[in-house]
Formats: sequence, C-alpha cells, structure tokens
Amino acid sequence: MPIDLREFYQASDPSRTLFVNNSSDGKYYIDFSSVRGGDILGKLKQKITFFKPNEPTCTLFTGHIGCGKSTELLRLQAELEKLGFHVVYFESSDDLEMTDVDIADVLLAIARRVSQSLDKIILESPNKFNELLQGAWKVLNSEVTGVKVKVPNVGDFGVTSEKEKLSLSVGIGEITAKMKNDPTLREKLNQYLAPQKTKLLEAINQELLEPAIAKLKQQGKNGLVVIVDNLDRIDNRAKPWGRPQQEYLFVDQGEFLTKLNCHLIYTMPLSLKFSNDYGMLTQRFPEDPKVLPMVPVHWSDGSLHAQGMALMQQMVLARAFPDMTPEERLNKVTEIFDSAASLERLCQMSGGHVRDVLRLLNTWIMEEMSLPLTRDTLEQVIRSRQNEIMLPISEDEWQLLRHVKEKKKVSDDHGYQKLIRSRFVFEYRDCGESWFDVNPVLAEAKELQ
Repeated sequence: MPIDLREFYQASDPSRTLFVNNSSDGKYYIDFSSVRGGDILGKLKQKITFFKPNEPTCTLFTGHIGCGKSTELLRLQAELEKLGFHVVYFESSDDLEMTDVDIADVLLAIARRVSQSLDKIILESPNKFNELLQGAWKVLNSEVTGVKVKVPNVGDFGVTSEKEKLSLSVGIGEITAKMKNDPTLREKLNQYLAPQKTKLLEAINQELLEPAIAKLKQQGKNGLVVIVDNLDRIDNRAKPWGRPQQEYLFVDQGEFLTKLNCHLIYTMPLSLKFSNDYGMLTQRFPEDPKVLPMVPVHWSDGSLHAQGMALMQQMVLARAFPDMTPEERLNKVTEIFDSAASLERLCQMSGGHVRDVLRLLNTWIMEEMSLPLTRDTLEQVIRSRQNEIMLPISEDEWQLLRHVKEKKKVSDDHGYQKLIRSRFVFEYRDCGESWFDVNPVLAEAKELQ
C-alpha cells in the first residue's frame, strides 16, 4: 500500500508532543536511553517509588528545548500512575506569562492545577488560603486603568462541600488569568504576595497538599507527584532591578520551589548550567539537575555513532511505517527516500536533536510534494535553514563556535549561555562525560572552515 504523503507530513509535525500511553502515539516512540547515558527518568521514578515514596522530593530536569523532555515526562507520568501515584502534569506556559514570572505565580499555578485535579476529594475549608485570595481580590479590585474587577463573595472560596470544591481552583484560576493578561495587575499582585510567600507556602502545604495526600492514601494511592513542564522556556530578560529572570527564579527563589510537600519535577533552562550562579543553584536544590542530552549521531572525533544513528533513523521511519518492526522499516527506506544515504544525511544534519530532525523532514516533504524524497531538495532545505540561523550570529560568537568545534568543550561564560539557548551548540554524553559540538547545520558554514 503506498504511503499517504499528507499522513506522513502530519505524523512528522515537529510541534507535536507524543503521549506515549496513547496507543497510536506509542508506535512513534523510540527509546533513546541506551545512547543518552542511561535511563535518566527510570532513576527518577525509582527515587519517587522506591527510595522516598513517603517524603517530598524535588528534581530539576533539563535539556535542549525540543530534545524530547515533554515526551519523556509524559511517559514518566503514565508509569507513575500505573504504580499507584496521583500525577498532576501541566505545561506552565499555559498558566504563566513566560516573559515575567514570579515565584508566587508558580506556587499559585501549582495550587490551582492540584486542586483542579483533585475535584473529587473533599478538603476542609482552607482559611489561610481564603485570606490570601481575598487579599489578592482586594488588590485586583482597586481601580486599575479605570476598570473595576468583580470580586467574588467570601463564600466563593470555601471548599467544604463537593459542589464548592472546584471553587478553590476557580478562585485561583480567575486571579492567575487576570495576572497573566495584565502586566499592571501582575505587578500589583506580586507586590502584595511577595512578602507573604512563606504564608502562601504554608497554606498550600497545610490546607491543600497534606490533606489531599492523606485522602489519596485512604483511597489506596501511594502519593502525589506534580510535574511542571515548560518552565525551561521562561524568558531570560532582566527583572526591573537588573537580575536575569532565570537566575532570579531558580537561584534566588529556588528554595521556595523545593518547599512544597509532595514530589515535584520542574523543567529548567539548560543555559543555567552555564551560569556563573550554577554552584549556588545546586545548593538550593537537593541534587544536581538531571540532563536529557542529544542523541549522538557521531562520536566526539567525528566518526559515525552507529547505534545513535540507527535509532534516529528508526524515529524517522516510524513516522511512515508505525506498524512495522524495525527490520521491516529498513527494507522500505527507498519508498520514502531516493537512497539510504539521504536518510543518513538527514539524521546527521539534525545533530541528534529530535525536533530538528522532524523540522527538516517536515520542510523536505512540503518542498518535494512527492515520494521518494530526493537528496537535492534536502540540500536546499539544509542551506535555507543554515541561512536562517546564521543571521543573528556575531563575530565574537563565531569565535566561540570555532572553539567548540575544535575543543568539544564550553566554559561557564555568558557567550556560551546564548549559544546553548539558541541551539547553536549541542550537549552529548558518553560514559557519564559531557562533550559539546556545533549544530551540524552551522558546522558546514564557511565561517567555521
């Protein structure tokens, strides 16, 4: 049966996150742990389920944007749920204004998502919470740019009966929605909440998390895990007092992120690993951040990494032949590509970056509009991608890139933070050791020859 070009194009959509426990998405999933330096999330699962099931844990998880973190976290969610944990997973970018995040915003977002997901569990009336939310509403109700904000009645926040249980999440939700959409309100609310962070934490712990976990355990659950995804996407612009936002949230306020009494996993910007404050960050959290590295398609000496390359090719082929075995897919390569060498070239140029390989493939399908896909079109796609990402690179950055290309190392200096954040440089793991290389699309630029 011939391959449906439109279906192949949709299956290779780079913006799509795989929900591995969904049977159709599960067919596209490739386990890269054997070439990524071990099963990072398996170890994290063990920590929660075996070593510390009854104590709160807090883990930072990082890696390049688009390298597959969300897919892995959703897989972890499914596995933890099978083992009897109640898991609340959410994408923080849905709740927060990523250019302007404060610690209170993150705590409120977690409280809202947890109370929303526990709407069947009846909790006592959260008095401290009520007090804080009433105060927040009063702040919102003061005249802001001439608009009055409707304040709900005090009773709206009570959660003594099942019907009213939702109102805690609705109450927080209304506040956070207004905060997200209006910078003036956000500033006013953060000024009100900032001095009360400790009180807010106490309210979340004592009136929401601890009673909820007790009720979950009565129902036979093993505990509560909260996964806050997309926090690695917060913008790094400076706060009004000059501190970059990423350092402010994870270093200066990091301690508050660790103080919630449940299992917590946050995604963190990879560039923080190269910040001068990284040493301080590791002291704020119970253990070093877990890194999901690139899939290696070559070794640090430039020679082919056969196993990584084979898995990367399977990821591409699975989008066209989800129901076949790996061996059967390899026999079908020339139904999609003009040669096996073109598929290898595609994987090589992605540098083992999961979203980038799909982005190149997706563009290639669109440009070619028929199968098999040809090498000439791929080279055009690569050149146009190269032109696009070269535009913002300064002479100083070319100098840093030449250094990375030669030494396979980066240092903790500001220039490298930008190279990592812009995905000009990728991190790989080999037997526990990190090494770095220039994004292959850039590596062929004449400036690096």
